[in-house]
Amino acid sequence: MTDNDVEQYLMSKPEAYKGYPFGPEVAVFKVKNKMFATLAEENNEGRMNLKCEPTEALMLRDIFESVIPGYHMNKKHWNTIKLDGSVPDNEIKRMIDNSFGLVVKSLKKSERKQLQLHYSEQQLYGPS
Repeated sequence: MTDNDVEQYLMSKPEAYKGYPFGPEVAVFKVKNKMFATLAEENNEGRMNLKCEPTEALMLRDIFESVIPGYHMNKKHWNTIKLDGSVPDNEIKRMIDNSFGLVVKSLKKSERKQLQLHYSEQQLYGPS
């Protein structure tokens, strides 16, 4: 996936929005004021941070050379994915879905319920 493809997929998540709280170099994607992804470029290569379950985060780092501990993030809960073409597109989408779902699950109950009224479980938490 290109950086543009990744950005379009991130923005397709329910009520996702983008901001630049760390400066113009790093796009931050949020839902209900909670970050679920960042997207930046380093040495002409896209890099994305995504939230992840700790056990899965380690597993993904073992499977994919371009998945590393989250840069400037809690390395237990975040991975950085180098968008160098080595991770299959469907896997990148799955990781984005998981990150978004983890953040939705961590929202205040009232915020989560509001989203659940307007969107399907699949839209919020990804395919089962």
